[in-house]
Amino acid sequence: MSSLAPENLLAAQKAGLDASFGFAARAFEGFEKLFELNAQTLRAALAEHQALVAKTYTARGPQEFFALQNQHAQLGAQRVQAYWQQVYEIGSGVRGVYVDAFQEQLGKSQRNAQALVDSFASNAPAGSEVVVNAWRSAIDAATESANSAYEAAKQAANKVVEAAQNDASVATQTAVRATSKATSAKK
Repeated sequence: MSSLAPENLLAAQKAGLDASFGFAARAFEGFEKLFELNAQTLRAALAEHQALVAKTYTARGPQEFFALQNQHAQLGAQRVQAYWQQVYEIGSGVRGVYVDAFQEQLGKSQRNAQALVDSFASNAPAGSEVVVNAWRSAIDAATESANSAYEAAKQAANKVVEAAQNDASVATQTAVRATSKATSAKK
């Protein structure tokens, strides 16, 4: 049976539609997780700020006041780092689903293209081997090129993510050190 048969085309369209809705559902799950994380973060920040204000009213002098501020700033920097780590994990989970699906779809497309060429080859008239071999070479080259491009894009994306994580970590550590130095200088 030809891969261009109506049943195969309908099955491919249904699979594509199912995959699209699956992607949309996964993206929505990611947005739900981000929304919940932001709501929890805001609730915690409000409660912590209220507790800090209450503690500052009971401070027995400037040193104790600044010590409270320093402690709050250091904890805040750590919470910011934890928040961005959670955002990264949520994003990585959603991205992972898309990467896996892309790899699967790329493989299917490559197999379908090869099956189409094989179908043409088996039904080709005598003497058309040169054309069939040219098609096979073109598909093999396109497959190799697509795989290389995909790997390069994947490596570049991983480097960007690593750089962003390192930058966030360095920024948090710098903020904690700067806050500690500022508090020490006021004492």
